[in-house]
Amino acid sequence: MNIIDYLFIISLIMMWIVIFVNILLVIGGYRYSHEMEETIIDTHLEEYPFVSIMVPAHNEGIVIEKTVRSLLSLDYPAERYEVIIINDNSSDNSAQILKGIQDENPAVTLKVINTDAVTGGKGKSNALNIGFNISKGEYLAIYDADNTPEKKALKYLVVTLSRNEELGAVIGKFRTRNKSYNLLTRFINIETLFFQWMAQAGRWKLFKLCTIPGTNFLIRRSIIEEIGGWDTKALAEDTEISFRIYRMGYKIMFMPKAVTWEQEPQTFKVWFKQRTRWVKGNIYVIFKDIKYLFDLKSGPIKFDIIYFTSIYLFGLTASIISDVLFILGLTQLITVNVVGYSLILWILAYIVYGLSIAITLIIEKGEFDLINIGIAMLMYFTYSKMWSVVAMVGFYHYIKDSILKKEAKWYKTERF
Repeated sequence: MNIIDYLFIISLIMMWIVIFVNILLVIGGYRYSHEMEETIIDTHLEEYPFVSIMVPAHNEGIVIEKTVRSLLSLDYPAERYEVIIINDNSSDNSAQILKGIQDENPAVTLKVINTDAVTGGKGKSNALNIGFNISKGEYLAIYDADNTPEKKALKYLVVTLSRNEELGAVIGKFRTRNKSYNLLTRFINIETLFFQWMAQAGRWKLFKLCTIPGTNFLIRRSIIEEIGGWDTKALAEDTEISFRIYRMGYKIMFMPKAVTWEQEPQTFKVWFKQRTRWVKGNIYVIFKDIKYLFDLKSGPIKFDIIYFTSIYLFGLTASIISDVLFILGLTQLITVNVVGYSLILWILAYIVYGLSIAITLIIEKGEFDLINIGIAMLMYFTYSKMWSVVAMVGFYHYIKDSILKKEAKWYKTERF
């Protein structure tokens, strides 16, 4: 065997480690989904805690009205929650829209904070810290500006958190509102379902571990006070704060009955920019917290450090290397002596992938059909490879911005 053969084998081993972890998560996620399906949750409390719902928004005039009206009509005692919109250095008509809603609903507790380039404009984490400073809630609920939660979403989150002192936060499920718009949104719909039912539900079932997704979650006020707010250097503030919650000894639970609907990118350009930010932000968290991998007291955080590292640094890298060498070997541009064995492993990987997606679609009502199965199988050759490029670009930008010490800022996801 030559050095190319060894490189090929190493890349396949790395890929199959990631595949094996995902097999475990699929099993855990499937079991958890059945548990939730059979569980009836009593959402009645003798006294509902006061909740501050915070929505960081930057130039969200296209979607903000629908979001606010949805939050004001939640099935939760009106006197027991407030809605705080942080309209952060927006240059569109968001301020006028929000003022109009306030004028229409003088009796509800809707607070609007309009910041400028001096007080705001420094990213989502900074906007959340601004909102937190005027909030009153014992619990804090966070929603993105394009979210329309179902009426009982907040109740499911609140009763889950209030009944378990071990929990520091509870996350809900988010669905793709514009999933039928084009092929890209159909890809994203399947991706988000897989992430939640397999990655989130599986990790909770097997390891009592979840990662905050950035929207549709509830957290204890005392935690934010203790850690001093959100990390303003973090682009992936959700992953970063999840790690800090676990280091405090709390757990984060996935509650799939709490559902919100959100708008996903409808063009490749918008998707690429958003996902690159996610990768860059998660790599920041990996390097910030990798020291805890060797800390005996760090608990379950070790699994997530390994999990994110395997996905962003090893899994996608191995996928790119093996695919390139496999194609070059087939075209005889290079000599790969183990290409026959790799073909068998590749076919097995494709089968495992297909079964995992099929289980995910079966779990989510209304999603299992021939169209989605076909789209899912196509994703293996297209969408998954797009993620490989995103990972490389995100890592490049992380290194570049770290060297230049760039300040965090809003990375606006274009709305439609």
